[in-house]
Amino acid sequence: MNNYLPVILAFVISVVLSAVLTGRLIPFLKKHQFAQFTKEIGPTWHQVKNGTPSMGGIAILTATVVTGLVIAAIFHVLTIGMVCVAITMIAFSLIGFLDDYEKAIRKNNNGLSAKQKLVLQFVFGLAFAIMAYFFSGNFIADGTTQQFASHSAIWIPIWDHYIELGIFYIPWVMFIMTAFSNSVNLTDGLDGLASSVTALVALFMAVLAQGLSISDSAVFYAAVSGACVGFLFHNHYPAKVFMGDTGSMALGSAIAACAIMMKMEFILAIAGFIYIMESGSVIIQVAYFKKTHGKRIFRMSPIHHHFELGGMHETKVVRLFVTLTLIFCIIAFGVSLI
Repeated sequence: MNNYLPVILAFVISVVLSAVLTGRLIPFLKKHQFAQFTKEIGPTWHQVKNGTPSMGGIAILTATVVTGLVIAAIFHVLTIGMVCVAITMIAFSLIGFLDDYEKAIRKNNNGLSAKQKLVLQFVFGLAFAIMAYFFSGNFIADGTTQQFASHSAIWIPIWDHYIELGIFYIPWVMFIMTAFSNSVNLTDGLDGLASSVTALVALFMAVLAQGLSISDSAVFYAAVSGACVGFLFHNHYPAKVFMGDTGSMALGSAIAACAIMMKMEFILAIAGFIYIMESGSVIIQVAYFKKTHGKRIFRMSPIHHHFELGGMHETKVVRLFVTLTLIFCIIAFGVSLI
């Protein structure tokens, strides 16, 4: 039964809760000097953003988890898998919080080292991978949990076939979780960019999930989307608050974890192509720089800075990326139907 009422309620309530919580959080963050300090190697005009409160992702996390779990429980679509997703979102948000806290204390952008982040991502990714190994591929029907695919299989779109990975499903999930949490983190470089792109991607995935009667993922995705929209009330240009790694790590893990539970990793990769483009630009830039001993392909990476340094205002870059996301969501929808 495709009842979209819980999805709509989760979205609307999450919007309101996120907007209110963010508004209340900003004075607290200012008072305790949890502020953003831009990197010296970034665009020079970003220096004016120094001192803008960060860690706004706390509001996104709270709105998503509370709204998602409560609405799912009310409509009897709360599953063990969804609880696992919520716990994982909190865990990855903790990585971002530790990073943001270090930045706030030191008043620079060093934070946790790349190695420290990666170790924590692997640990939490492994924990979620084990949970997914036993609970992914389920849905609620007639009040009972039913299975639509093998827990350790992945779905290949277009071919419309499941491939059984067995124990290798665990490293696959770890890779997806690490890749998306880092990619969303890299996307969070302009006012409203990560929140607007993620709002659209999560909304698309919510509608897709409900259309497939995977109601638990649909509700959680709707809560994610709503939390991003509510946060945008304060995060649009010029941003009054940034989500920080606390928010970007949480969002990346949440959208990836839900996709894994509903066997839609490849569909998420298409809809969220902007994330791949952002992280891919960094990988290409670093590899080319090392290979050519100092030459660059892009003016600056992640690629949103490439457009900025080319003379495009950041608001236009955000609009461009949101437009591209809408196009890729439409493509993803088409692919899911083939």
